[in-house]
Amino acid sequence: MAIELPDLPFASDALEPHISANTLSFHHGKHHAAYVTNLNNLIKDTDLEGKSLEDIIMAVAGDADKAGIFNNAAQVWNHTFYWNSMKPGGGGEPTGAIAAKIAEDFGSYEEFAKQFTAAGMTQFGSGWAWLVLDGGKLKITKTPNADLPMAHGQKAILTADVWEHAYYLDFQNRRPDYLAAFLANLVNWDFANANLG
Repeated sequence: MAIELPDLPFASDALEPHISANTLSFHHGKHHAAYVTNLNNLIKDTDLEGKSLEDIIMAVAGDADKAGIFNNAAQVWNHTFYWNSMKPGGGGEPTGAIAAKIAEDFGSYEEFAKQFTAAGMTQFGSGWAWLVLDGGKLKITKTPNADLPMAHGQKAILTADVWEHAYYLDFQNRRPDYLAAFLANLVNWDFANANLG
């Protein structure tokens, strides 16, 4: 079974004015779609064909000879996770189990937001800011390019894409404004709660 491009979990204009339909048409319709196409071409007629996305990622992680497969597979996974990390009318302070866990592990939502923003801001070049579960504790991490928490034994809870194509049409070079909008208006805390469970 080929890896498929998942539909967005919301209408293409549902995140406006924070993320435009124009951005999503390129980001999902071109970038994400290209990773899917590339991955299917790379695994065709290999022992990875027919495996799940997670199994492909873990089979090639750390193998320099399979970097192309890893990069495309991880980017398919990362983008799908990113779309689900957002929802229309999202953002603001969390509720439910994730709220209690953030308070426990960071001291406050404000401290979490500060650390998450810093991770997104200090990721040099392309990459991702993550909220992960590592050894039962929530942590903020950042990864370059296609790298992702599962390759490091961590469980992803939430992510913000800080590749320029994620925000440049809407925010130009203002990555701090994009991250502020992500936290204030877009975070899907229901998804985070589900991942925590």
